[in-house]
Amino acid sequence: MTKLTLGTHPYLLGFDQLERLVERTVKSGNEGYPPYNIEQTSEHSYRITLALAGFGEDDLAITVEDRQLVIRGRQADESDDRLFLHRGIAARQFQRSFVLAEGVDVGEAQMENGLLHIDLNRSVPDRVVQTIQIKKG
Repeated sequence: MTKLTLGTHPYLLGFDQLERLVERTVKSGNEGYPPYNIEQTSEHSYRITLALAGFGEDDLAITVEDRQLVIRGRQADESDDRLFLHRGIAARQFQRSFVLAEGVDVGEAQMENGLLHIDLNRSVPDRVVQTIQIKKG
């Protein structure tokens, strides 16, 4: 018996990229930090919110790389002259990735009360019926 994958199934032509996308998503291995929410704000828009206490706008970098939204954070270490008796708020760096579907574009990003909001918009293609003419041989 031959194992058919999504990209090799005879009725799913051109979906091999989707299979690679799923594999990349699984391999991204995002840990639990920073915590985030994803909400649908309208029929064609979404918002990702990351809890980033202690991070400022200058500590963050947001990029889109190969249909993947990547948020990186790195705080400047200013604790050289400070003596902590207890340090429960770690100044650690992070990278959080989200794979974007075709037609999803990143809108604006905004910091508010330690929360980073990133708006996503999905473009909706016009539904068109295409008639294919048969050439006479």
